[in-house]
Amino acid sequence: MKVFSGFAALLTAAVLAAPSVAQDYPERAVEFIVPWSPGGGSDTLMRLVSANIEPHLGVEMPIINMPGVGGTVGLREASRRTADGYTISQVHEGLLMATLIGLTELTWDSFEPIALMTASPQFLIAQPTENYANFEEFVEYAKAHPNELTMGVTLGGLPHLFAAMIEQAYDLQFKYVGYEGTGERVRAIVGGNLDVAIGDVASSIEFSKNGDLVFLAAGSGDRHPALPGVPTFREQGQDLLLTVTRGIVMPKGTPAAERDAMEAALQKLSQDATYVEQTNNVGSQVTFMGQDEYRSYLSNLNDTVKSLAAVIIQ
Repeated sequence: MKVFSGFAALLTAAVLAAPSVAQDYPERAVEFIVPWSPGGGSDTLMRLVSANIEPHLGVEMPIINMPGVGGTVGLREASRRTADGYTISQVHEGLLMATLIGLTELTWDSFEPIALMTASPQFLIAQPTENYANFEEFVEYAKAHPNELTMGVTLGGLPHLFAAMIEQAYDLQFKYVGYEGTGERVRAIVGGNLDVAIGDVASSIEFSKNGDLVFLAAGSGDRHPALPGVPTFREQGQDLLLTVTRGIVMPKGTPAAERDAMEAALQKLSQDATYVEQTNNVGSQVTFMGQDEYRSYLSNLNDTVKSLAAVIIQ
């Protein structure tokens, strides 16, 4: 009996002394693979996550940009990383599109969805020109010049889908030019190498203030507070809602303790006044969902995107 009691005491002491994964994690920096080029909407918004997460997570979260093939290069790397909690990445509707058109075999379910963080309305942006000063004039000009206006998109990606929806809604025909991310498209607009593109507030508003590009129409339900003078597509006679939602994922098989710890840190971040203000200032909204809700959201979103993908799959 004494032997058993002694063994039990030793076992209890060992359990109490054993390190707790949830308590110890994270012990070092968590790498954040952003699968898009610097300067775009995803990069801008994820850098805000990186810049503000340390007080809530306890460690730094350095950004690693890995653009290429519609965002799938970085996601491929993220999917191959050790599932130990020290790598995260970012997905949006673009991955769902890339999967459906066969650009990658990766799906949203190739990862562990952790949290939805932001929702960002998309805009039709344009190089300043004398040919059209507003959206109504743009439509008139585009109809009179089919296949002449160059439209910058991520070919086979979400911007391509959005542009095709605009084409279909207003009976237009664009000449598509492929760019890896929003940042590249905006730079092409500013450099005079592109007529129009799909952009967002985060990547474009400063150039707009400088007069280097113009916003023609908003994909939000109501006029965006940062751009109250820009009409919505709804105001232009078509019920188009063009929105990108961005969330955080971890490699498949990441233990629950690490996933829960990351989710908790991101939820705290979503309530951080500084982070919320910074996110709003670049034209996006903090829209938090935890693991279960985000997984359900992605499943339902996949069905929606699948129904729309036929617009660009020829």
